[in-house]
Amino acid sequence: MASANLAALGGKRSLRVVVIGDAGTGKSSLVVSAATDGFPEDVPRVMPPTRLPDDYFANRVPITIVDTSSSPEQNPNLITKCQSADAVVLTYACDRPETLNHLGSFWLPELRRLESKAPVIVVGCKLDLRDEEQDSLEAMMAPIMEKFQEIETCIECSALRQFQVREVLYFAQMAVIYPTAPLLDQNAQILTTRCRRALKRIFILCDHDRDEALSDVELNDFQVKCFNAPLQPAEIASVTMAIKEKLAEGVNDNGLTLSGFLFFHNLLIRNGQLETPWTVLRKFGYDNELKLRDDLLPAIKRAPDQTLELTSKAIDFLRGIFNMFDTDNDGALLPAEIEDLFSTAPENPWSSHLYMNCAETNVLGGLSFEGFISKWSLMTLLHPSNSFANLIYVGYSGNFGSAFTTMRKRRVDRKKQQTQRNVFHCYVIGSEGAGKTAFLQSFVKRQPYDALPVNGERFAANIVKLADGTRKTLVMQEITEGDIESLLSDRESLAPCDVALFVYDSCDEFSWQRTKDLLVKVVAHGKTTGFEVPCLIVAAKDDLDRSSLALQDSTRVSHDMGIETPIPISARVNDLNNIFCRIVHAAQQPHLSIPETEAGRTRRQYRQFLNRSLKVVSVGAAVTVVGIAAYRVYAARKNASS
Repeated sequence: MASANLAALGGKRSLRVVVIGDAGTGKSSLVVSAATDGFPEDVPRVMPPTRLPDDYFANRVPITIVDTSSSPEQNPNLITKCQSADAVVLTYACDRPETLNHLGSFWLPELRRLESKAPVIVVGCKLDLRDEEQDSLEAMMAPIMEKFQEIETCIECSALRQFQVREVLYFAQMAVIYPTAPLLDQNAQILTTRCRRALKRIFILCDHDRDEALSDVELNDFQVKCFNAPLQPAEIASVTMAIKEKLAEGVNDNGLTLSGFLFFHNLLIRNGQLETPWTVLRKFGYDNELKLRDDLLPAIKRAPDQTLELTSKAIDFLRGIFNMFDTDNDGALLPAEIEDLFSTAPENPWSSHLYMNCAETNVLGGLSFEGFISKWSLMTLLHPSNSFANLIYVGYSGNFGSAFTTMRKRRVDRKKQQTQRNVFHCYVIGSEGAGKTAFLQSFVKRQPYDALPVNGERFAANIVKLADGTRKTLVMQEITEGDIESLLSDRESLAPCDVALFVYDSCDEFSWQRTKDLLVKVVAHGKTTGFEVPCLIVAAKDDLDRSSLALQDSTRVSHDMGIETPIPISARVNDLNNIFCRIVHAAQQPHLSIPETEAGRTRRQYRQFLNRSLKVVSVGAAVTVVGIAAYRVYAARKNASS
């Protein structure tokens, strides 16, 4: 039990309880009394941090109590202590009502301003001086607790009488090990969304026969897994009967339903029996934020130019999940079906702006299996740990190595002049107004400015069907003109890129000049850092009046750099598959489209000249050696004949 409770502290060796409140409310007396089980007359104004014995409580979780000063000059120190607290004990004096009022007008708002995440235990000290005619603790605290959900509990104590001093620290410890806030919305008295989602996943994992109910056998297996003790038949019958009396749909002929399972845990939490649901949640790998613990998600070691891709096993699993949640069998998942699919995850990972309209959907907003896999591929490309966590949340039981393949370094691909990748990352770069956004939207068959995120990165992901029948996933990321400086400030910023696409407005010579500047900067950055990328130039808006000067100069630049001539496109033309295939081909043969700068070309020519010179020298040296050898043979024969 001790190790499990220490794990709940997030790897900390000791629980830090910080005591704050108005001057004279009994903070230091509380600390001394807790540490000594006594009440000395001469109490220091502020106690130093005090470590309680490890056996202070039966669970042997170490506790350090940190006293604080309320004087204004100590405010920076107070802030630091509050921000490092695991739990905050907020004191008021039972004989001074103004100190209680100050909790709601100053202390609790101040903790919020400091963005303290620690649970708060409100403690009325000096209970021995309390006026008997005062309202009850519940009546006094109800308005404050309703306004400040971070308050876990309230208690009154007397350091002088040694009354409920240990209980103060017990409640502080329990508030950290078994916090209420992640589990219960105290205003509505219902389970939080994350708690409900986690318990739903646990229910599904325990429902071995998939009949949407936990039988007596399954309930007993659940009990043994979580608490290492079986349930007697009478105990199971008692629990299910109690649930059925309160919630008719909580039990059916097959056993305990999901509704009943959630109701039972809600009841435990509302009754203050937090240890039981937290034991269940932690047994299934959840931390205090109701996410999978970090130790269950392996650290990913890879070079900057290495990426991960889904294995065929993971894709087959996702195909099964897709079909399971495609309840109307129309070959597409509607937004509601996507939400249902991720209802066992802490939240829908695709609600982030990164995934907004990044894949092709039908007129009803339905996501095809190709679009579904494209989104998973994008998530794996950007955040492989998050991708694996969400695989687990939706039911994947394999390990990390069975779900992902680490691809070869891109630099190695370029040296070997081929790649084994199936997912390619393309940076779409260009001047403002060049048509980048419209190009990305056309890739996923959307209108150019259809519900795009106003700020943040923009992605488009789709499957590209090549002429040889193979399919590759292409992920395109828009890089705005204003983002280039920030991008190139990172030495490894080009490492994840398989191909860079430079888009300019073919009707605007100035657009080409700005895009050319971006091209030169990116190429120079790649040469400097060693992360060179294949580059293509795209002349957008080809259906309008083109600038002949822009066309001529862009053609000259592409020739000078040794890359393809600019590719004319129009986002108004629906069939752009050719350009997407060309992007994939450039990524598949990365050595063919690496731009060459003038300085690089000079160095290459010099190396070629040097190599030719060395060859001439080598041939001359070889001829000389052969001549000397022949002369020696001739001289030897002449001497022999004479």
